[in-house]
Amino acid sequence: MLVTKQPVLKRFWYPIISIEALKIAPQSFTLLGQKIALWLDATGKPAAVADRCCHRSAQLSKGKVIEGNLSCPYHGWTFNAAGTCVKVPQIAAEMIPKTYCVKAYHCTERYGYAWVCLADEPIANIPEFPEAGDPKLRYIPEFYEPWRCSGLRIMENSFDNAHPHFVHENTFGDAANPIPPDYDLIEETETGIRVKSVLPVLNSPLQQKNLQMAETETVRILEMTWYMPFTRKLQITYPNGLIHTIITAATPINDSTSQVIQFCWRNDTEADAKASDIIAFDRAVTLEDIAVLETTDYDTPLDLQQEQHMFTDKPGIFMRRKLAALLKAQGEEEQRGDRLLE
Repeated sequence: MLVTKQPVLKRFWYPIISIEALKIAPQSFTLLGQKIALWLDATGKPAAVADRCCHRSAQLSKGKVIEGNLSCPYHGWTFNAAGTCVKVPQIAAEMIPKTYCVKAYHCTERYGYAWVCLADEPIANIPEFPEAGDPKLRYIPEFYEPWRCSGLRIMENSFDNAHPHFVHENTFGDAANPIPPDYDLIEETETGIRVKSVLPVLNSPLQQKNLQMAETETVRILEMTWYMPFTRKLQITYPNGLIHTIITAATPINDSTSQVIQFCWRNDTEADAKASDIIAFDRAVTLEDIAVLETTDYDTPLDLQQEQHMFTDKPGIFMRRKLAALLKAQGEEEQRGDRLLE
């Protein structure tokens, strides 16, 4: 599936960049092939518009924020969050034509990031994570960066209990026991799927420190939730009661590249485990994922006949079927490379 060729995907919300980065300067981003400029308005809220001035097409993201509006670096034309030109230095304000405007997009802050929807009418809400309002949990932002991989591959990988024993054998996988238990639950939800399972893993020295567990082996009690199209929540509960909840979003930049954003919540404290150590371990895990995922074909097929499957692929099969049903409901057909799949 080529994500830029499926119009319905523009109707979802995607996290783009941290609010902290927008406090420094306007930022440019490409979402589903569309170049957008992001900044913070006078109230500190994120805003997003097409990253081309309607005058001579200069990148607005290269300009400055003046009184909460974005000023073009070429001739100083200035636009508000609605995309309306509110200042042209060369003419009086009352003379600015209504045609002096740029396309504005839905943009809001959630979980420390600016989220954007390219469509006028979003088809779904931003996922709600109750952890965000729980004072007993601490929030740890981990990273955001581009991966040369499709969002669907990243989502499937997150739910695949067979890959850790090969991909992650240097962090937590148990290569000596490559067959994981079957899933305890896989159920479809309105917004995606929910999966429960238990995964035996190795407990490295760094993780023993992070988890406050001396054992060299443990289990992860997993509750995983997928939100269409490319966001997942992974709640890991350990036998000692520690809960590590990871949110990962694969925002589609274009057909071949995704902006991967990851943050987490924990029910421990900095005194129990340093945030830097937690990030270091999770980072090591994701670097192992990148090494393999960037070798895969980004044109991930929804048609189940196009690839082979095994029992640990069940969540991914649910995802493909649900996305295929979404396209059908919107009157779309799956777009694959230079051919159209029926």
